[in-house]
Amino acid sequence: MSVKSGPATQEIEDVGIAIREGRPLNPANNYRIQFANGDLEFKPCTVPDPIPLGRQILAAGGVKPKAGVSLFAVLASGDFEDVRLDEPFDLRGHGAERFIAFVTDRDYKATVNGAQIEWGKRIISGAVLYTLAKAGADEAVFLEVPGGTDRLIEPEDLIDLDEPGIEHFITAAKPRSQIEIIVNARPRLVDGPDVTFEQIVQLAFPGAPEANVVFSMTYRHAKSKPHQGELGIGGVVTVKKGTTFNVTRTVQS
Repeated sequence: MSVKSGPATQEIEDVGIAIREGRPLNPANNYRIQFANGDLEFKPCTVPDPIPLGRQILAAGGVKPKAGVSLFAVLASGDFEDVRLDEPFDLRGHGAERFIAFVTDRDYKATVNGAQIEWGKRIISGAVLYTLAKAGADEAVFLEVPGGTDRLIEPEDLIDLDEPGIEHFITAAKPRSQIEIIVNARPRLVDGPDVTFEQIVQLAFPGAPEANVVFSMTYRHAKSKPHQGELGIGGVVTVKKGTTFNVTRTVQS
């Protein structure tokens, strides 16, 4: 009688790759995460357990637990989640690969549309700023740059509030920008961030389709959730650079 063995345990599983591919973590001896100590300089490190304690994550990043040091996970939404040092953090279920440790002994000031805010962490995410600014669907958040071009803030961005002076954030009309996507293995530029099934069909097979032709479509690495799947007639997906579409054409008899 033969015995089937389970999946082989790999040496290192990259948490970020698993998140972007929308799949569970594979069994591994070590799990790669991204760690920053008081800034936005994320560097890779590994933990031996998919459910590490907060202090294990700090140790992996070369930081000794001490008074005033806090650890936060940066979720896919851009929100921060407090990671307690003696409690487990499940890498398999939170969708987080980035962790930041910093001293929380002061408040940081900024303005959002003229209103002053105080933030208890050195780093603030674009997602938080969009919420504070109450940005509409057609609006974006910008960091004012005196004498220069205001910087567009994306929801997934992280901003360091420890720069000299007080950061001023404003909302304005969302700029239209072209995004490079891949359609049937060929790069194409689209006015993002939302594209429709019909737009992608035209990029794959330009011209008016014949009456007896049916198109089917799959996508992966999208910005919207789910990050991969099938798109049907009338469907819409939010793309980012590198979003990939595969369109097939079937002639019905």
